[in-house]
Amino acid sequence: MTLPLEGLLVVALEQAVAAPMCTCRLADAGARVIKIERPEGDFARGYDDVAHGESSYFVWLNRGKQSVVLDLTKAEDKALLAAMLAKADVFVQNLKPGAVAKLGFPIEQLRRDHPRLIVCSISGYGDNGPNAQRKAYDLLIQAEVGLSSITGGPSEPARVGVSVCDIGAGMNAYEAILEALIVRGRTGEGAELSVSLFDAMADWMTVPLLQQEGGKPPKRVGLAHTSIAPYGVFKSRDGVDVLISIQSDREWRLLAEQVLGDQTLANDPNFATNVERVKRRAETDGRVAAVFGALDIAPLTARLAAADIAFAPVNDPAGLARHPHLRRIAVQTAGGVANYPAPAARRAGETRHYRAVPTLGEHTDRVRAEFMPPVR
Repeated sequence: MTLPLEGLLVVALEQAVAAPMCTCRLADAGARVIKIERPEGDFARGYDDVAHGESSYFVWLNRGKQSVVLDLTKAEDKALLAAMLAKADVFVQNLKPGAVAKLGFPIEQLRRDHPRLIVCSISGYGDNGPNAQRKAYDLLIQAEVGLSSITGGPSEPARVGVSVCDIGAGMNAYEAILEALIVRGRTGEGAELSVSLFDAMADWMTVPLLQQEGGKPPKRVGLAHTSIAPYGVFKSRDGVDVLISIQSDREWRLLAEQVLGDQTLANDPNFATNVERVKRRAETDGRVAAVFGALDIAPLTARLAAADIAFAPVNDPAGLARHPHLRRIAVQTAGGVANYPAPAARRAGETRHYRAVPTLGEHTDRVRAEFMPPVR
């Protein structure tokens, strides 16, 4: 089966998470992705060693790519990169702003020399603005955009436990490149794209920002919801934490009648609307907690399911590993086969296979011979 991006060449001067996230999706879709690594390798290779002796981050985000080691302080390696870019459809880079130009590849020049080339730069703060030259990593951006201030419990802020700023920026870059490929298909023109971690996460912070500016700043409430009640964790009699979400007043009535068994509560005007329930959050949650705490998990979840109430156990990674709904893919690494969660999007009728994770510099000689054949 032909994949959507087969035949496209992507050159990636990348490291860490954000750009590799973007190019991983391009590789999954069939593009040939040549990953340029410094002699010591992408530093994400050293984040841990838990996936058959390799980094979990690297194994996750670099399947299906070709690894080429270049020292871009050397003329011959610069010449090889230039030769690859001359044939590339897409160039993705996430070096510090200005670094690519210092290496001899200014974006404006690349666009003039290669009008069909799509260039996507990923950085902490973008190419301009007061913070453009600052280093930025995921947790720093989580703190700076205010995400940490609304994450965690009332006592202190917390980080989101995965690299959401990197992931968000990488997926923004992926969608921007796909848009640019569509436009190029119509016009023949490439594009210069810029995506920043700050912008990616500021976009996700729109609702808290509007709440702040509307006079109702959000508060940290742990596994609860600042605007909805009941929406949070309640413990069953046998000690299982269950999170429920009531999204409408109709659902509240179903919860009260069919799960809590309280027809009077279902009709009580003091709890009839979400606004009233939020005003009385402690009492609302207390009513729910009393009933949940009197039931073991099996009959409790049976009631919730019968009433069509949204609920979920509060799992940890071990719980995810056992989850019956988890889809996995098998990816070959140098140390063995890694089985990890499948990408979310599915295409009807397609069974997609995922290519191996490259060892450092695995494809250097082959790519050098292809793009810089010896002169005869």
